Amino acid sequence: MFRIYCLLIGYAFGLFQTSYILGKMHGIDIRDYGSGNAGTTNMMRTMGTKAGLITFAGDVAKTMIAVWLCYFIFRDRLPDMVPVIKIYAGAGAILGHNFPFYLNFKGGKGIACTAGLVLSYDPVISILGIITFFSIFFATHYVSLGSILVYVGLVTEFIVMGMNHWGCFRAASDAAVWESCVVMGLLAIMAFYKHRENIKRLLSGTEKKTYLKSKKSEG
Repeated sequence: MFRIYCLLIGYAFGLFQTSYILGKMHGIDIRDYGSGNAGTTNMMRTMGTKAGLITFAGDVAKTMIAVWLCYFIFRDRLPDMVPVIKIYAGAGAILGHNFPFYLNFKGGKGIACTAGLVLSYDPVISILGIITFFSIFFATHYVSLGSILVYVGLVTEFIVMGMNHWGCFRAASDAAVWESCVVMGLLAIMAFYKHRENIKRLLSGTEKKTYLKSKKSEG
């Protein structure tokens, strides 16, 4: 039952659409511009770096709050299920962000929310995720490529750390480890699905590049 509670709490926090709210404050619906995505990259390309960073911070924060709230609610009763508690809360926030019911289920792609989940999960996984994303981004300036490969890294890290009961998996049961890995795998599949058009453009060489110092993008 706690899984459902964590998903619902996460979903409720995920409904706080930072880019949509910020866009409305400036008289626009961000989903009518650029890629039509209610996320950090589209905000950066449409309204500039500052708006993009505010969006990123808001989406990271809402996920972290959801994860830590569920952690504090359930940790004492379920100490061996802490990784599961966190992954379901984070998954709920990502679902709320990607599929907000009040916006006809048209939201973002969940990458900033994933960052919030990772930052709330384990220090080692956080550091590896940051290194992976920014190494790829600054080398290629493709946000989508960095986002996709971060998920490949996350699934790998969950399996390796889980099997060895390292970090956040230290006190977790084997069942909790594998459930966490499965949920992360499902989140990765959803991320790939949400980025399917980006993947096509990456393969064809037509994906847009993003630069932090300018509103404009190439490609």
